[in-house]
Amino acid sequence: MGERFVVVPVDGGAGVAGDREHSDAVVSDPAPPSTGGSAGGGGAAAEEIEEGEDSVFEPQDPNTVVPILKYNREPNKYGDGVPKENSPFINNTENDKGNSYDGTNMALFEEEMESNPMVSSLLNKLANYTNLTQGAQEHEEADEDEGSKKKAVKSPQMGTFMGVYLPCLQNILGVILFLRLTWIVGTAGILESLAIVCLCCSCTMLTAISMSAIATNGVVPAGGSYYMISRSLGPEFGGAVGLCFYLGTTFAGSMYILGTIEILLTYIVPKAAIFVAEKKEDELNALLNNMRVYGTCCLALMSVVVFVGVKYVNKLALVFLACVILSILSIYAGVIKTIFEPPDFPVCMLGNRTLQNLNFDKCLKTDFLDNMTVTTKLWSLFCDGPELNATCNEYFDNNNVTMVQGIPGLTSGVISANMWSVYGPLGMMVENNELSSLGGSDSAQDIYMPYVINDITTFFTLLVGIYFPSVTGIMAGSNRSGDLRDAQKSIPIGTILAIATTSFIYVTCVVLFGASIEGVLLRDKFGDSVKGNLVIGTLSWPSPWVIVIGSFFSCCGAGLQSLTGAPRLLQAIARDGIVPFLQVFGHGKANGEPTWALLLTGGICEIGILIASLDAVAPILSMFFLMCYLFVNLACAVQTLLRTPNWRPRFKYYHWALSFLGMSLCLALMFICSWYYAIVAMAIAGCIYKYIEYRGAEKEWGDGIRGLSLNAARYALIRLEEAPPHTKNWRPQVLVLLNVDSDQAVKHPRLLSLTTQLKAGKGLTIVGNVLEGTYLTKDAEAKRAEQNIKSSMSAERTKGFCHVVVSSNLRDGMSHLIQSAGLGGMKHNTVLMAWPGTWRQSNDPQSWKNFIETVRESTAAHHALLVAKNVDSFPTNQDRLGEGTIDVWWVVHDGGMLMLLPFLLRQHKVWRKCKMRIFTVAQMDDNSIQMKKDLQMFLYHLRLDAEVEVVEMHDNDISAFTYEKTLMMEQRSQMLKQMQLSRTEREREIQSISDESRNSIRRKNPGAAESASLSRQSSTVEDNQEDEAQLIHDRNTASHATINDKAETGPDRVHMTWTKDKLFAERNRNRECNANVAVRDLFNMKPEWESLNQANVRRMHTAVKLNGVVVNKSQGAHLVLLNMPGPPRNRGGDENYMEFLEVLLEGLNRVLLVRGGGREVITIYS
Repeated sequence: MGERFVVVPVDGGAGVAGDREHSDAVVSDPAPPSTGGSAGGGGAAAEEIEEGEDSVFEPQDPNTVVPILKYNREPNKYGDGVPKENSPFINNTENDKGNSYDGTNMALFEEEMESNPMVSSLLNKLANYTNLTQGAQEHEEADEDEGSKKKAVKSPQMGTFMGVYLPCLQNILGVILFLRLTWIVGTAGILESLAIVCLCCSCTMLTAISMSAIATNGVVPAGGSYYMISRSLGPEFGGAVGLCFYLGTTFAGSMYILGTIEILLTYIVPKAAIFVAEKKEDELNALLNNMRVYGTCCLALMSVVVFVGVKYVNKLALVFLACVILSILSIYAGVIKTIFEPPDFPVCMLGNRTLQNLNFDKCLKTDFLDNMTVTTKLWSLFCDGPELNATCNEYFDNNNVTMVQGIPGLTSGVISANMWSVYGPLGMMVENNELSSLGGSDSAQDIYMPYVINDITTFFTLLVGIYFPSVTGIMAGSNRSGDLRDAQKSIPIGTILAIATTSFIYVTCVVLFGASIEGVLLRDKFGDSVKGNLVIGTLSWPSPWVIVIGSFFSCCGAGLQSLTGAPRLLQAIARDGIVPFLQVFGHGKANGEPTWALLLTGGICEIGILIASLDAVAPILSMFFLMCYLFVNLACAVQTLLRTPNWRPRFKYYHWALSFLGMSLCLALMFICSWYYAIVAMAIAGCIYKYIEYRGAEKEWGDGIRGLSLNAARYALIRLEEAPPHTKNWRPQVLVLLNVDSDQAVKHPRLLSLTTQLKAGKGLTIVGNVLEGTYLTKDAEAKRAEQNIKSSMSAERTKGFCHVVVSSNLRDGMSHLIQSAGLGGMKHNTVLMAWPGTWRQSNDPQSWKNFIETVRESTAAHHALLVAKNVDSFPTNQDRLGEGTIDVWWVVHDGGMLMLLPFLLRQHKVWRKCKMRIFTVAQMDDNSIQMKKDLQMFLYHLRLDAEVEVVEMHDNDISAFTYEKTLMMEQRSQMLKQMQLSRTEREREIQSISDESRNSIRRKNPGAAESASLSRQSSTVEDNQEDEAQLIHDRNTASHATINDKAETGPDRVHMTWTKDKLFAERNRNRECNANVAVRDLFNMKPEWESLNQANVRRMHTAVKLNGVVVNKSQGAHLVLLNMPGPPRNRGGDENYMEFLEVLLEGLNRVLLVRGGGREVITIYS
C-alpha cells in the first residue's frame, strides 16, 4: 500500500468533511478544535496576528474552508508500498489548486506553495506518523461507506514486551523443542548438541542485529522481512527471497501440523490410528500413512478456521503462548525435582539392547505365580510359544533382562556417559554399551524383534537441519511493526532479548537433558521404551500430560499462525506487482482476506504433509529460512559499506563484518544441513530472480543493489579512464544520431536494428536526438521523445542509453552530443547516422549542411563515423538473410574499421550466413597479383575468412558524362545560392560572377600579363584549398601511389589512373606555375566546360569510375561497406561534396560509408 498526504477542505477546523473524491482513503484523522487552525497551515499564526493587521491567513468569510492535510492510505497504485517521491509531501497539487497561500511572512515562497506545502502543516502529521498492520486497509474499508462518520483508527499501543518479545518467544519455541531435542542430545551427545545450538543461535543473533539496523532505519510498514529485503536489495532479490520466505513459512505450517498429528497419534490417542502394522517392519510405513491422512484432515480444518475466523486465531495467540511457557516451566521444575526424587520410568534392557515396552507389563523372562515358573509376555515376543521349552531367539537365550532407571536424576553422573555422540545407520539398535552382551548368531532376525531402533540414518549435518527450525521465528516482531508504539526501539530490544532467552533455554535444556536422562531413553525418539510416553514429558513436573497437552496446543497454534501469515505474505508480494503470474493471488474476499493465496498455501502445505516425516520436512524449511536470513545480512552489509545518505539506523550496535559473518554462517548452514536442498533452494531463488528481471515490473525502491551497482560503475569508470583501451579491446562504442518527426516518433528505427546487430548487447550504445528550441518550452516534448526512443530501443532490443538534447539549433545540439555524450572512460568512439536521402528535394540547405558539419566534428573528435544509406531497407532483427555477401571496398587504410565491422555483423544471426568479400583498387603500376597475395596473408593473420579481389582502374580519360555531371552540379549550386540571397547580396554575387568571366577572358589573352598572373594566383589558391580535402583523405593514401615522389601541389595528391607521360607532363607544367592552362590543355574541353573547376572535375571522375566498378561487382550484395571521403576544408564546396557522394553511391541499395577515427582498431597480435 502507498501512503500519502492529501489536502482536503475542512470547515472551520471543527471536523473532517466527507471527501468523496478520495473515497479510497481508509484513514482520516479528524482535527481537534484546538489544533484545527494549525493543521490548516497557518491558522495558529493567524490567531497571533494583531487585529489591526491585515492577514490573508485569516478567513475573511466564515464559510471559507481552510485546507488541512489528511493522511491518506490508498491502494497500491505503484506496487511498491512506499510513498512515491511526488506523492506524500511535494507536487501534490490535485486538491489544493484552488487554495491561495498569501501573506507578508511567506510572500517569497508564495508561488512554490502550490506544489510544496508549508512545513507547519506537515510537522504534526510527520511526528505522529503511524502505519496500519497488514490487512488493516481491508478491515477499515467497511467504515469508508459511512462518509463523514468515519472513525479514526487508534494509534498502536503495543510495547516491547507484548509486541515483540512474547511473539518472538512463541514463534521460536515450538515443536522441535518438545519432540526432537532429547533425541538430538542423545544422538549427538552434549558437546555436539551444544555446538549445533550455538551455531544456529549465533546465526539468528547475527541476523537479528542486521535486521534491527534495517528495521530502525526509518519507518518499516507492516510486511516484516519481505519489506525490508525488497526495499534494501531491490525487487529482484526482494521477490526471490520473499517467495522463499513464503515457502519457508508454508512448509513451517506443514511441520507444525505433522508435529500436532505425531503428538495426537503417538502420545494422546494411539488407538485412533487408521493404519495398524501387523509386523514390526511395517510400523514406520503405517505411521507415515496415518500422518498423511490425519495431517490432510487437520490442514483442511485449519484452513477453514483461517478462512472463516482469522481474528480468533490472533486472539488465541496468548493462550498458545501460555501453553509453551507452562511447558518449559514444568521441564525446569521436573529437573529440579530429580535432584531429590527422580521419577520412576524404568527402561527394560535385554543384554545391552533397549526393548519396546508396549506389549508387556513386566521386564522379566519368567515369573513365579503360585509357586510355579511361568513365562511372561516378553517371553512370547522372542519365543515361538509360551512353554518353557519353546524355541527362542538366540540373543534372548544368551542375555539377561535388566531394568535401568530412565531418569536417574541430575546428580546421578549420567552426564559423562551422554557427553559423546552415538550416530548410526537406519535399523541400528539403541544400546547401552556399559552393559554386557552376548551376540546371537542370527542377526537378520533382530529387525523383527521388539527392539528400539533408529528409524533414520543419523549424522551431525542431518541433526543441524532438523534442529534449525527451532530457532526460526525471529521476524515475528518486525512483522508486527505496525502494531508497535515505537517500532524502532521495540524491534531490536525485543528480538535480541527473545533470541537470548531462547538460546539460554536451549543450552540449559541440552545440558539438563544430558545430565538427567539415561542415554538409551534420550535416543528413543518416540518413547517406546517408557510405554509410549513423550520422553521430555517423563522429566516434567507435575505430570507428563502438562508437556503433552502444552506441546499439542502449541503446535496447533503455530500451524494456524503459519496458515494465517503465509497467504498474507503472498498477497503482499502479489500486490507489489513484481511477479506478474502471481497477480491473481493479490485478490481476496470483500474484506480483503487472501482467499486465493490461502488456497495455494494449503496446496503447498499438503506437499509437506504428504512427505509425512517431520525429520524430512524440517531441513526443507531450514533452507528457505536460511536464505531469507542470508539476504537480511547481505542487505545490512551492503547498505553499511555503501554509506548511502539514507542509511541512518537508530540501532548503532551493528557492523558490516558482523553482517558478513552472519551471511557466511547462513550459507554454510545451508550446505551443512543438506547440500542438495541448498542447491535446489538457490536454484528456485535464482529462477525467480531472473524471471522478475526479465518479465517483472520495473520498480525503483532506492535499494542497496542499485547503490552497489553505482559504486561498481564509478570504480570501473575511474579505472577505464586511467588509460585508453588497447587495440585488442577496441569495439565500436556507438553514438546513434536519431531523428524524430513532429510527433516525436522515431523516423528511422532500422538504425537501432543495425546497432543491435552490430553490438549484440556488448559495449556502450547511446541513442541521441536533438530538438530545436529551448528546454523551458520543449521539456515535455523532450520527455515524450525520450519515451518514444526508449520504446523503439526496447522493440529493437537495443541495450543502451537515451540522451535527448534541446538546443537552439540542430547543429549545436549535434555538436554537444558528440562532445559530451558518455561519461569518463565510457564514451563513444563511433558515430552512426543515416544518410540524408532527401537533401536534394529539401528547400532548407541546413539539412545537408548539418550532416557535413557532423562529419567534420566527428573527424575532429577522432571518432569513427558510419553513415547508412537507404537505412530503411536494412534488415530487422527478425529477418534472416540467406546466402549472400557483405562486400568491403578497401580503398584507403582506415585503421581496420572496414575489416572489423563485417566480422561483428556476422556474429548476429541476421547476417550469419553471409560471406565476406574484400575488394581493393590497384593503381596502374601496382602488381595486382602480389597485392592479392599480400591481402590474403594479412587477412590470415587477422583470423578473418574472406574472399579477396583486386580491381584495376586503367581508364585514364575523363568522359563527357563526368563533365556534364560536374556542370550540372555547379549550375545547380549557383542557382540555389541565387535563390537564397537577398537583393543586395544577389547584386554582389552577379558582380563577382561578371568579374570571374572577365578573368576567364583575360586568361585567354597572353598580352594581359598582369591580369593573367593575378588570375593564375587566385585560381591556384582556390584549387589548392579545394584539394586540401581530398576525396580519399587518409594520410596512408600514398601507400598505393604510382609515384613515390612527394606531391607539391593539389592535383598531384589526387591519385588518378593517368598514364605516366601525362602525369609527368602535368608535373612539369605545374613547375612552370601555369596549372590552370595546363589542365585545360590536358583535357580536350568543350567551350561550355571551360569555366569548370578542374578539381571538381577530377573528384567527379573518381566518383563516377569508382561507382561504376562497385555497382558492377557488388550490386547484388546484401551490404556494401565503402571508405567515406572527407568533406572539403573550404566550406564553399560543401554542396559539391554531397553531389560527389550521391554519384559514388548511385545504384547501390544498402551501403555503409565508413570513416576511421584515426587509430588502429584491429591487430594481428594475440
